Amino acid sequence: MTKRTLASLLILSGSLLVATNPVGADDEGSILQRLKTVRTLASTVPSNGDVNPYGIFEVPRGIGDLQQGHFLVSNFNAASNLQGTGTTIVDISPSGAMSLFAQITTSRLPGQCTGGVGLTTALVVLRTGWVIVGSLPTTDGTATTAKAGCLIVLDREGDPVETFFGSLINGPWDMTVQDGDHVAKLFVTNVLNGTVAANGKIVHTATVLRIELHVSETAMPSIESMTVIGSGFPARTDPAALVIGPTGVGLSTDCSADDGDDCPVGHEGTRRVLYVADSLSNRIAVIADATTRTTSAGTGITLSSAGSLNDPLGLIVAPGGHILTVNGGDGLITEITSRGQQIAKKLLDNTGMPPGSGALFGLAFDPDLGIVFVDDATNTLNVLH
Repeated sequence: MTKRTLASLLILSGSLLVATNPVGADDEGSILQRLKTVRTLASTVPSNGDVNPYGIFEVPRGIGDLQQGHFLVSNFNAASNLQGTGTTIVDISPSGAMSLFAQITTSRLPGQCTGGVGLTTALVVLRTGWVIVGSLPTTDGTATTAKAGCLIVLDREGDPVETFFGSLINGPWDMTVQDGDHVAKLFVTNVLNGTVAANGKIVHTATVLRIELHVSETAMPSIESMTVIGSGFPARTDPAALVIGPTGVGLSTDCSADDGDDCPVGHEGTRRVLYVADSLSNRIAVIADATTRTTSAGTGITLSSAGSLNDPLGLIVAPGGHILTVNGGDGLITEITSRGQQIAKKLLDNTGMPPGSGALFGLAFDPDLGIVFVDDATNTLNVLH
């Protein structure tokens, strides 16, 4: 394994990028090494002034007001910039046209959502036309008033039609999905289990929850089962970030159906694994058999840690099995192979102090556009291409 030196500092299209290659084993297949330029696609601020974009999901299929290839983005803050008070989801086309998809007020909620509305990074769009978004609300932007929230289900026109709340749902923070015609499995991180009561101290109580839904185009999603598949993750409240805990989640390919090259070491022959951005531990964790297991895997097995990871937040699994994750601590994106090697990193945001801190959350991969990511320092949707 050959170590590479840091590349020169690059100034491209007005955006600062640092191109590096900390490990050289699989760099020929690197996604980040092929992408050079950051450009702004659109503002994420709707007419009501909501800011702090968190979640992003590319619409998989055109149905109703949902247009295939467009991106939905959820806002965490209202115009007041108080955290946990954002109520809007905006639609952004690949060409950069932005429109309002949904504005969700507490008074219009069709079911219980403890504390009200404060939309998080947890956002998915199902092929059957249902949009599901997490809520971790506050009344004043501080962790003191943070409540358990819920998952809000919207129809294809952006109207809320039901909520999933209580039981094991407590501060849904991020989410991914295994989507099917009749069954959808949500994988949700929950960060409020005893976190507020700890008053800033780290508690090892955050969870990863699998929620199995029966879905169709004509009937609202219904919960078939809920299973805690990960537990004991560290979390704490934070004045700047509201809560820090396990955030991004992404599913691997089916490791029982291929030769194992895209699967973590030791997990060949298993079913799909779930990668978890364990923010406070600066690591990416692996939960085996995530789609089928009936018990908790605890905090999983470490795939990769330290290196360029610095409070990893948003996470996706790109084609080829590489994991892409963005840092909350410094504005970097890191590329990690399914074998745990950190093969590339780039600086996506250098604003603020320290540079890039707290700017990046949700991201998506589009083969035509590149890596699409929210930047809540500038309230924009951007593309690394």
